[in-house]
Amino acid sequence: MRGILPQPRAGCPWFAEEVDPVAAAFDATPRTGFLPRAERRRAAYDGPLPIGHGQTSSQPRTVEAMLRLLDVRPGHRVLDVGAGSGWTTALLAHLVGPGGEVRGVELVPALVAFGAANVARSGRTWAAVRQAEPEVLGDPGHAPYDRVLVSAEAQELPQQLVDQLVVPGGRMVVPVRGEMLRVAIHPDGADVTRHGAYRFVPLL
Repeated sequence: MRGILPQPRAGCPWFAEEVDPVAAAFDATPRTGFLPRAERRRAAYDGPLPIGHGQTSSQPRTVEAMLRLLDVRPGHRVLDVGAGSGWTTALLAHLVGPGGEVRGVELVPALVAFGAANVARSGRTWAAVRQAEPEVLGDPGHAPYDRVLVSAEAQELPQQLVDQLVVPGGRMVVPVRGEMLRVAIHPDGADVTRHGAYRFVPLL
């Protein structure tokens, strides 16, 4: 009589194909560590929370939706525009793994320091938050990127960021005039799809 083999469980190496990478990134990156002390008790709140200087930590459900649209893969180079507290930068770092790279850019100097310290504490040394250059969107000096995440609302599709995507195969998720857009780069141009209404702070 043959023995009955044990059933694989989530978390086991041979069960890795069943793991939801976005859910795993959230589990490994609690929002608490990316909030000002006064807001940490509200970390589980499914809504935006203030991080100072008129900026917010985005609603977790919105961040999840954006990450799923972005479809980040291990080894990708990712640009995180409007990195703020560094939470999305750290989530992206978990998704790309140590073989990838995440460059977060933020315009407000105090938030650059806050976000950079938070990401450093995560131990994901392949990710960092840096000071954005005024009137320069993204980080064109280190382009191209496989993925671009924009956590602030543009008034029109930012061509400067589209130009920083890998051709072909690059992808960007960005809110524009209250609507979430996904830009996918193909050999013959860009395909833009619409994914519902959202509210964000303005892209400066």
